[in-house]
Formats: sequence, C-alpha cells, structure tokens
Amino acid sequence: MNCNFKRKLPIPKEIKAQYPVSLELAEVKARRDEEIKRIFTGESDKFILIIGPCSADYEGSVMDYVTRLAKVQEKVKDKIFIIPRVYTNKPRTTGEGYKGMLHQPDPLTDSDMLKGLTKIRQLHLRVLSETGLTSADEMLYPDNHRYLSDLLSYVAVGARSVENQQHRLTASGIEIPVGMKNPTGGDISVMLNSVKAAQSSHTFIYRGWEVESMGNPLAHSILRGWINPQGHCISNYHYEDIMELINAYNERKLQNPAVIIDTNHANSGKRFMEQIRISKDVINSIHQNSDIKKIVKGLMIESYIEDGCQKVTEGVYGRSITDPCLGWEKSEKLIYEIADLI
Repeated sequence: MNCNFKRKLPIPKEIKAQYPVSLELAEVKARRDEEIKRIFTGESDKFILIIGPCSADYEGSVMDYVTRLAKVQEKVKDKIFIIPRVYTNKPRTTGEGYKGMLHQPDPLTDSDMLKGLTKIRQLHLRVLSETGLTSADEMLYPDNHRYLSDLLSYVAVGARSVENQQHRLTASGIEIPVGMKNPTGGDISVMLNSVKAAQSSHTFIYRGWEVESMGNPLAHSILRGWINPQGHCISNYHYEDIMELINAYNERKLQNPAVIIDTNHANSGKRFMEQIRISKDVINSIHQNSDIKKIVKGLMIESYIEDGCQKVTEGVYGRSITDPCLGWEKSEKLIYEIADLI
C-alpha cells in the first residue's frame, strides 16, 4: 500500500481500561438508554432533541455548552429528552478541512489520532460524569465505535455513509438507537434499505473477528434534506415528505417505524436561523396527523454558544468551525418553545 504505517493504535479495551466508566455512571447510562428505547418503541411520548455543535472542537467550550444544556433539560424533563450532540468525527466531502477531534484534538495542530482517541473518550466521559447526560456521536468509522460503546446513547450514520455495507452491518450489532440519514441524493429507499439491514442479523468481519449480530430494532430514519443535480438544497421535513416516509415504512413492514428530523444541513440550506422555523413546522405537522405524531420521535438541531461559524484561526469562543450553528440564547428559547408547543 502507498501508506506510511505510523504506529499501532491501542485497541478499545486498552483505552477503556485507561478511562473506565464507574458502576454508578454505567447505571446512569443504562437508565437513560432505557428511557430512549421507550420513546422509539412508542411506550413513552417524550420528544427527543439531539442538539449541540456541528462538530465538537474544543473541550472547554463543548463542556460549557453541555453544562448549560443539562440545566435546561431539568426544566423540560417531563416533555423533552435531550441528547447532546458531541460529534467527534467530521465527514468532509472532498477530504479537506477539519475532520474532528478524533483526528485533531487541537484544531490548530496536525493530526494525532492516538491523542484523538483518548481525547474523545475523555470528553464523552466528562459529559456523563459532570452533567448526567449521555451523548450522541456520528459513526464515521465503524471500527472506532467500540472506543465509545459504553458511553454513547445515540449513533448517527451520515448521508455519505448510509450506503456503506460496514456501517449497516455494524449498526445491526449496536444496542442503542442508530439513525440512518437519507443520502445526499435524497432517495429514501436507500435510507430504508439501510434501516432494514441494520434491523437484521448478519455474520461479518469486525475488528478482525468473525461476529454475528442480533439486529437492531431501534434503527430508524433521519430526514436531512438533499441536493438536486443542479446543486440546490431540497428540503424533506414537510408534512407531505413525512407522509411519504410513513407509506414507505408501511410497505416494508419494518420494526418500530421512527424518524428524527434534521433541521439543518440541506433542510435549512445551512441557513442556521431557519432551524427555528423548521422545528415549529414539524411540530405543526405532528398536531395535524396522528400518524405523523406517532412516527416523528424528535428533532436534530445544530447549536452552540455563538451564532454562525468561523474559520479555525479566528478563535471566537463557542462558535462553530464547521457548519453554522444556532447560538445559545436562541437555542435555549427554542427548547422552551418546543416544550410548550408539544
């Protein structure tokens, strides 16, 4: 191979031993996992908000954000279940740019994936231990899931990964909800094929082992909009889009039909302020149709401390260095408004 093999990285078991989850924290996660499961199976009518920065860039500002989020969660806990976005991998369309904390524990320095592996585990562990919340992360690299498998309560598979066989098979062996995004081309049949694969049992190679997965009944859809051949963003969060998804679910007879609506990305055209209007539009659809209310389990919102985004070198505290995010004051207000509306 035309590669420089730099060093052998520790296996997940070794990193977990360095930064273990205590019995007390494991029980906190188990309780949260059970509550999330009840939402996806329809036993609970709480509304999920997967909310946080586009990419977890700096540990200090991410912890600041999640600490604020935990205080809001306490106030809306009867209606809303908050899962903080702590996305430590960042997919890049061309492979250029900041690839997330796993690659660059410091966005201003070169890649160091050994430091990155320990850094992302430390961050997710801090979120759990200091706020009592368990977080969501994107499964950009299926082989890396085991480094965080005892800390995460939600996993997302991105629009560029949803057709990948290894992502689908790995998702089938995960015990927490895994959201499959529609691909960038918008074909929901691709997304639902991914959900079906993740809900099924498979035998495959994982981290050098022959494994047999049991299937993940909590695998579900995420609608995030799409890009047409002319390069224009096309949204798919509207009433009619959700009804189309319901019909497609019914045809396939999949387990626990469910969808999370991503309010940013192609649904907003990356116009971060549109997330406020889109959130309320989805809730209006929920009130208009009992089938929509049943299938829509929540929203995914990109939010940070400061509005918008910046270049890595600008150094504004709590402002995204990837996609633009809704600032904290607007985000907090939106959470309370959602709680009132649902």
